[in-house]
Amino acid sequence: MRIAFYAPLKPPSHPTPSGDRRVARLLAEALRHAGHTVEIASKFRSRAAMPDPAALERLRATGVRLAYRMVERTGTLLPEHRPDLWFTYHLYYKAPDWLGPAVSKALGIPYVVAEASHAPKRADGPWAKNHEAVEAAIRQADLVVGLNPDDAACLAPLLKPGARTLELKPFLDPAPFSEAAADRKQRRAVLAKRLSLDPDQPWLLTVAMMRAGDKEASYRVLAEALAHVTDRAWQLLVVGDGEAQRAVELGFASMDKRVRFVPSVAPDALPDYYGAADLFVWPAVNEAIGMAILEAQASGLPAVAGGGRGVPGVVEHGRTGLLTPVGDVDAFAEAVAAMLDDPAQRAAMSAAATARVAQVHSIDGAAERLGTALADLSSAPQSTT
Repeated sequence: MRIAFYAPLKPPSHPTPSGDRRVARLLAEALRHAGHTVEIASKFRSRAAMPDPAALERLRATGVRLAYRMVERTGTLLPEHRPDLWFTYHLYYKAPDWLGPAVSKALGIPYVVAEASHAPKRADGPWAKNHEAVEAAIRQADLVVGLNPDDAACLAPLLKPGARTLELKPFLDPAPFSEAAADRKQRRAVLAKRLSLDPDQPWLLTVAMMRAGDKEASYRVLAEALAHVTDRAWQLLVVGDGEAQRAVELGFASMDKRVRFVPSVAPDALPDYYGAADLFVWPAVNEAIGMAILEAQASGLPAVAGGGRGVPGVVEHGRTGLLTPVGDVDAFAEAVAAMLDDPAQRAAMSAAATARVAQVHSIDGAAERLGTALADLSSAPQSTT
C-alpha cells in the first residue's frame, strides 16, 4: 500500500530535534516495517503560535490551495503511483490538518489520523475555526490511532459509524539503546573524561529541549527538587538547549559544580548518554508521551518522572521507575532520594524497564498492529459520511 504521510505540526524532515519529530519518524518507519511504501505528502506546517486572525486565515488558505494542487497532480499519475491511504500524525487546534481530509475525500481513499487531540474549550474564542477544522477531520477519519490514552474520551463522541480505533503504546527501536547499555562501562568512562565527571558517583540524566512553557517549568521543578537532595552524592547531565537555556542554567546555579550541560546531540549519539547514566529524572509537566523517558527505559534506566498525561503509559510505577504528582517538588525530591539510597532497587527497575520496552514498546510490535489495522481498513467499504 502506498501511504501519503503528513505531520502538520512538524514534518519528519524538520531540522530541529523534538519528541514530536521523533514520533513522526517512528510512525513512518513502523509503517515501512509493516510492508508499506511511505511518502511524505507535504512539508507544510499549519501550526500557529498565537491566534492572530489574519495569520490563521493565511495558513488555512495556503492549505486549501495545496490540497487542490495535490488532487490535481495526483490525477496525472498512473494508478500504481497514486496514494492508497492518507495518514496524518498529530493534529490539534494549533496545527489542524487542512490537507488530508480534502485530498482523501477527493481521491476516495481511507483517511487515518494518529494522536488527534480535541479540545472542546476551544470551540469558542480566537481558535474556533481551527477547532472546527480539527473536529471535522476527526469526524471524517476511518481509523483513529491513539498514542495517549488521555485523548480517547474527547475523541469517542466524534467518531463516525464504522470508524475504527487503535490504541498504540509509544514505541521505538530498542536495539541502539540496549547495545549502548551493554557497553556501559566503556561509554561511561569516555563521558567521564570528556565532561569531568566522577564515574564512581551516581549520574542523573535529563534529555529535553529548553523551551519556554512546559519544558521550562519542568526544568524549574527539577532544579528545586534536586536542591533538596544535595546531602546525597550525585551528578546531573542535562542534554538539550533552546531559547530558555539561560533561564534553565540559572535555576541550577547553586549546584553548578554537580551539573553538566550538553547541547542537543545527534539522535545516534544519545544512546551513549542513556547507557552511561544511572537514573533518568524528568518532572514531565504536561508531557503528552515522554519519548525521552521511553528511550531511557530502553537503555535500562529507571526513571523518576511526573505522572501526568501519557507518562504512566511509559513508566510502570514501582516496577520500572517512580511517578510523582506533576509539579510536586517535595514528592519529586523524595523519589530521587529514595532511588539514590537504594542501588538494589535501581538495578531491579533497570532490568524491568529493559524487559518492558522489548515486550510492550518495540517498533516491531507497533508495525504488526498497524499493519493489521490498515489491512482491515483497506478491505472494508469506505463510508462517505
